[in-house]
Amino acid sequence: MTALLVAFLAAFRASVRSRLELAAEILTLRHQLAVLQRQVPRRPRLGRADRLLWVLLSKIWPHCRRVVHIVTPETVVRWHRRGFALFWRWRSRPRRAGRPAVAADIRALIRQMQTCNPLWGAPRIHGELRKLGIEIAQATVAKYLARYGGTAPSQTWRSFLRNHVSQLASIDFFTVPTATFRVLFVFVVLSHDRRRIVHLNVTAHPTAA
Repeated sequence: MTALLVAFLAAFRASVRSRLELAAEILTLRHQLAVLQRQVPRRPRLGRADRLLWVLLSKIWPHCRRVVHIVTPETVVRWHRRGFALFWRWRSRPRRAGRPAVAADIRALIRQMQTCNPLWGAPRIHGELRKLGIEIAQATVAKYLARYGGTAPSQTWRSFLRNHVSQLASIDFFTVPTATFRVLFVFVVLSHDRRRIVHLNVTAHPTAA
């Protein structure tokens, strides 16, 4: 942050100086930079404060890219995009979501009420918990109720087709182009049990009837 503070102080100092003195200082700094670039072929290492300074300058000074020598303008744009991605990653960081977990003693109490009162459902147990001063949703009570027995597994699609194939039919409506460039409209109904045609009609002028 020291380099960033020095840069802002230098910018404030330059705003109150004369144009000739400012031009001379800029010329001196550019010459020193050119000499350093000839002597040090390696790229200088820049910290986060330096990168932040270049990004801010590129946003508030339109002609910043003309005088950039240490880094290329594309590098500054890449820094800005990386900072933008980091900012929104921080804004989109996972937070603790969902409802708070129900205490173990409350879950045990729900199951105890169900065991002692087999005819009670979630609404009745929810009402009894409210009387005890326990604030909990009825859906949460239903979630922690013990499930007795099991539900019969649903039949597969193949079993459904085999059991109801005699009541199933397929309907299709399509067009057929002719050799004389006419279009015929075909309506067909097929029965699945014997794969027989129940209804078939072809016309060049279909109507609602």
